[in-house]
Amino acid sequence: MTLVQSQIAQSTTLSPGYMSGFGNGFETEALPGALPVGRNSPQRCAYGLYAEQLSGSPFTAPRASNERSWLYRIRPTIAHWGSMRPAAMGHWRSAPCSEVELPPAPMRWAPVAVPEGSFSFLDGVRTITTAGDASAMAGMAASLFFATKPMQDEVFWNADAEMLFVPQQGAIRLRTEFGAIELIPGEIAVVPRGVKFALDPVSGPVRGYLCENYGGAFTLPERGPIGANCLANPRDFLTPVAAYEDREVPTRLVVKWGGTLWETELGWSPLDVVAWHGNYAPYKYDLRRFSPVGPLLFDHADPSIFTVLTAPSETPGTANIDFVIFPDRWMVAEDTFRPPWYHMNVMSEFMGLIHGQYDAKPEGFRPGGISLHNQMLPHGPDVDAFEGASRAELRPRKLENTMAFMFETRFPQRVTRYAAELPERERSYEGYGAKLVRKFDPSKREI
Repeated sequence: MTLVQSQIAQSTTLSPGYMSGFGNGFETEALPGALPVGRNSPQRCAYGLYAEQLSGSPFTAPRASNERSWLYRIRPTIAHWGSMRPAAMGHWRSAPCSEVELPPAPMRWAPVAVPEGSFSFLDGVRTITTAGDASAMAGMAASLFFATKPMQDEVFWNADAEMLFVPQQGAIRLRTEFGAIELIPGEIAVVPRGVKFALDPVSGPVRGYLCENYGGAFTLPERGPIGANCLANPRDFLTPVAAYEDREVPTRLVVKWGGTLWETELGWSPLDVVAWHGNYAPYKYDLRRFSPVGPLLFDHADPSIFTVLTAPSETPGTANIDFVIFPDRWMVAEDTFRPPWYHMNVMSEFMGLIHGQYDAKPEGFRPGGISLHNQMLPHGPDVDAFEGASRAELRPRKLENTMAFMFETRFPQRVTRYAAELPERERSYEGYGAKLVRKFDPSKREI
């Protein structure tokens, strides 16, 4: 049975308010009686509203994976659809994108500063990598996003992808047609494909990471033998309560469709949903509520134990995207090399650092930076991390004040021209393994 949570939001402005639970059905209204009772599309909706269904899955998807919400709005989306014209893409890219050829090697970028000038989120997306094919609904794109001003009288929706926001500097406010979400660094938000929103800095410039998921929607990973608890708990995910804008003002509407931006002009705000119910809606999550698990005796567990969200593919156990974090945690394993080990694997890893220090790269990888380790390319600790971990006293130790993350995908990630030409790209990083010298001595078993 689907859990239904109700909330009455009396404000018509997009003020933050939340319901908890991941993947539940919700119902929420900003005006009493705006939600029809016992039916989805009555002959006449209350307050002269229009009923509109937004589906995030095929109509015939199994109940467990069927996603849809009913929206009761001032105007249906088709009424927002004017004469579309192409809009400038800037540095925003979609897969497939083969702008440059770079040798296969580990790559890293220092933090990219917020660009000068006054611009909104729509002009502040800088794509770093793309993978797969947006039109085939497989793969992803990883970008930096910046904004120095709100999306005043601008609204956007992405028809190509679900969007995962990871703010790193400054707080942001997402005004969505489902309600408002506020985020600070250490929190994330997911805006489903097709949901209209505007992004506003709360105070000062903002910088963050953005993952566009072209494939199946993010969901919670299976826990397997871990059992019923730990990792990300469903109750900690928050969905906004209904609030709406009833503003008859000139508004720019921008749509990303087929890898291209399109725009039109409206005479009103399309963030006009007065009530909604369903399980297809934006949500937020505080990464500090993640409950990590780990090895208690020896050996280093795979990073999959830190998966917050996964976007499954048609191959069981192989994700289109995994969103993985490396939070505060205790290290207690005995006779074990504790940082991530040297490895090659079939997934490609885009990493970012929200704050603190990453234990496998104690120097050089800074908050706001990026690293890319593509599929079947070698990577692991740098020489300082290796030497330190090899000699460390193996007492219980807590890693504190750290939060790194990874967008991991089954596809190779292609670097954009923008990213390849950034002065922040550390050209020497690809050779960091050369400092690991030969230590082999067949006459000495103990080193």
